[in-house]
Amino acid sequence: MARKKSFAEAQLTDSAYYILLALIEPMHGYGIMQYIEELTNKEVLIGPATLYTTLKKMQSAELVVLGEDDTDRRKTYTITEKGKEVIVKEIGRRIRMAEHGKNALSKLKGGN
Repeated sequence: MARKKSFAEAQLTDSAYYILLALIEPMHGYGIMQYIEELTNKEVLIGPATLYTTLKKMQSAELVVLGEDDTDRRKTYTITEKGKEVIVKEIGRRIRMAEHGKNALSKLKGGN
């Protein structure tokens, strides 16, 4: 069986991508779900099970950290420097993918 690649070595799932985008600013779980829903005009909805499973994996990969705050019972997550590097790389990859799609769409519509 092949070894699964870590978040830093592999392309991100859509859920992981949007979670890291949300965590450019420190945020708690419910806030992350709301941010993604608003950002995508409800095209992407991430439920609690997916969110917290992904956050746990991201913590293990050192892409996010859980903040320590005894005054608030909500857990606040923050992107790490490693997480910033991964999201910047992923944004570039997705921009290139969108360009490929635009070129293909142009051909489909009869353009050059």
